[in-house]
Amino acid sequence: MCGILAAHGIDKPSAERAKFLACSKRQRHRGPDWSGCYVGEKTVLVHERLAIVGVDTGAQPLVSEDGKVVLAVNGEIYNHVALRAKVGSGVKFRTHSDCEVIIPLYRQHDKELCNMLDGMFSFVLLDESVSPPRVIAARDPIGITTLYQGRSSQNPGAVYFSSELKSLTDVCDNIISFPPGHVYDSRDDSTVRYYDPKWWKGDDPSAPTIPSTPADLKLLRETLEAAVRKRLMSEVPYGVLLSGGLDSSLIAAIAARETEKVAQAQYEARQRKLQESISGPSTPQWDDLTEKASLATWPQLHSFSIGLENSPDLLAARKAAHYLGTVHHEYVFTVQEGLDAIPDVIYHLETFDVTTVRASTPMYLLSRKIKAMGVKMVLSGEGSDEIFGGYLYFHAAPDRESFHQECVRRVKNLHTADCLRANKSTMAWGLEARVPFLDKAFLEVAMDVDAKEKMFSKGSNQEVDEDGCPKMEKYIIRKAFDVAPDGKPYLPKSILWRQKEQFSDGVGYSWIDGIKGHAASVVSDEDFANRAQRFPLETPDTKEAYFIREIFDGLFPQETAAKTAVRWIPRGDWGCAADPSGRSVSIHNAAYDD
Repeated sequence: MCGILAAHGIDKPSAERAKFLACSKRQRHRGPDWSGCYVGEKTVLVHERLAIVGVDTGAQPLVSEDGKVVLAVNGEIYNHVALRAKVGSGVKFRTHSDCEVIIPLYRQHDKELCNMLDGMFSFVLLDESVSPPRVIAARDPIGITTLYQGRSSQNPGAVYFSSELKSLTDVCDNIISFPPGHVYDSRDDSTVRYYDPKWWKGDDPSAPTIPSTPADLKLLRETLEAAVRKRLMSEVPYGVLLSGGLDSSLIAAIAARETEKVAQAQYEARQRKLQESISGPSTPQWDDLTEKASLATWPQLHSFSIGLENSPDLLAARKAAHYLGTVHHEYVFTVQEGLDAIPDVIYHLETFDVTTVRASTPMYLLSRKIKAMGVKMVLSGEGSDEIFGGYLYFHAAPDRESFHQECVRRVKNLHTADCLRANKSTMAWGLEARVPFLDKAFLEVAMDVDAKEKMFSKGSNQEVDEDGCPKMEKYIIRKAFDVAPDGKPYLPKSILWRQKEQFSDGVGYSWIDGIKGHAASVVSDEDFANRAQRFPLETPDTKEAYFIREIFDGLFPQETAAKTAVRWIPRGDWGCAADPSGRSVSIHNAAYDD
C-alpha cells in the first residue's frame, strides 16, 4: 500500500509541483520507500511508495509505453497475473508491479476495468491521449484503502484526490471521503457506482433483498482459505496480527497452514536442485547436502499481539500462537503510553470517532514495533463481525430481516471505522494490513447466507448443536472451521469458541476505563455543559468524546475536515447502550458468569 495525491484541471501545473510535493509529504509515512511525481498538461500526480510486490521495478507513477497514460495506485491487485494473461501477449509490461495491468485494462475496457480487479485499491489514472486530458479515479468495493476527494472555491474547475485528508486541507475547502465501490470520470465530472452485488440493497427498506440460502460450511471454509492464500502475495517479510479472538486466530491458522505448504514446496524444489547437482565421486553426499538445507531455512509465520499486562487478548493470543507454531511476539503497553499516543493516533486516523480511537491506539503502538522488526505486511481479521453479526448487540435483533439489514449497513460503513482503523493505524508506520474477510468472493458467499443461521442468543437462552457446540455469535464460521479435512483442528476449542471481545476491550479493560478517567480529569463540567456551542456539528455526548474531539479540532480546524468523520454507534432501537464497548452490552458479563 502507498499514498497518492492528484490535482487535475489546474493551470500551470509545473509551477504548482513544489506545492503538491509538500502536500504529499504529509502522508509520506504511507510510502517511505520512494517518492515519484508526474506533471502533465493540466495535472500533477504524486506517489509515496511502500514496496511489497515488484520491489525493484515498480516505482510510480507508472507510465504506458507510449507515455500517454499515467497511473498512481495505492493498494494490491491480487489477480494481476491472470489479468496480465487476459490482456494478451501483445501488451508489453515495463515493471513487475501488480498495479501496471490497470493501464492496458483501461485501454481495453475503459471504466469497466474496476469490476475486473480483485484486491484493495485506490487509484488515479490520467489519459493524455485525449483532449482535454481525462482522469478517472476509483476506490475498492468496501473501502479497505482510504481515498479523499476535494474541491476548491479558488479553482472551481479542478478536482483533487489523496489517500489522506491532511494532504488536501491546505488546498481544498470542500473535502469528502470518496465513496467505496465508485469510479469518478472527469469527462463528465461524474461519480458512479461500479460495485453492485445482489446483497448490497439488503438494508433498503423500500426494496429489501433478504437472502434465504442455507449456510454451506465447506464453501465458507474454502472461500476464506482462498482469500488468505491470495493475500500472501509478497516479496517482503509478512506476519499476522493475533489478538487471540476468533477472527484473527482463524486468519492466523489458515496463514500458518499456507505458509507451511509454501515452505514444503520450496524445500522440495531445493532437494531436486541439490539432487541434480550430484554428478561425481567428489560431490558431497546427499545427506550432507540436505543437512545444510535444514528446516531452519523454511519460512515460518510470525504473529504479533498487544495488550495491558495479563489482558484477555495477550493470554488468548499466546495460547493460539503456541498451538499454531508461529514465532510469536507480544508487546505489553501501559495506559499512560496509550494516553500519550492518542494525539498522534488522531492525527493519523483523521477522525474523532471514539470507538475507532480506542481500538486504533494499541494497533498503532503495535504497528511501530512490527515495522521495527523489518516486517512490511500483516494479515488482519477486520470485517467478520459485520458480515456475521458478531457484535454482542446483535443478539437483540428482533428477526432475520433486521439482522441482515444491520449486517449490510455495517459492511457498507466499514470504510468509516474498522477499515479506516486497520489502514491508517498500520500505515502510520509504513506497514500494510490485508483483510481476507473482505475478499469479494468471500463476501458473495457469506452475505448470501440466510440471516436466521447467523442469529444467536446468550446466557440461559443459548442453544447448543448436536455436537454440543454453543450457537453463539458467528456460529456458522466457527462451525465451518471446527474440523479440518486433514483431521487436525484449526484452533483449540477455547479459542474457536471464545466469546467476542472488541479489540479495545480485549487489550485490557483498564484501557477504556483509563481513557474515560483521563477525560473526566481534563474536561471540566462547565466546558462539557457548553459542548453544543463549542461543537455544533456532531456534538460529543461524553467527556471522552469531548476530549477526543478537542484534539481533532486542534489538528484539523477546518469544518470540512470534521464533516468527513463518522461515529460508530450500536442500534439504539434494539435497546443497545450508547457506549460502543462490548462490555456495555448486558450479556457480556452474564456469558462469563454462566
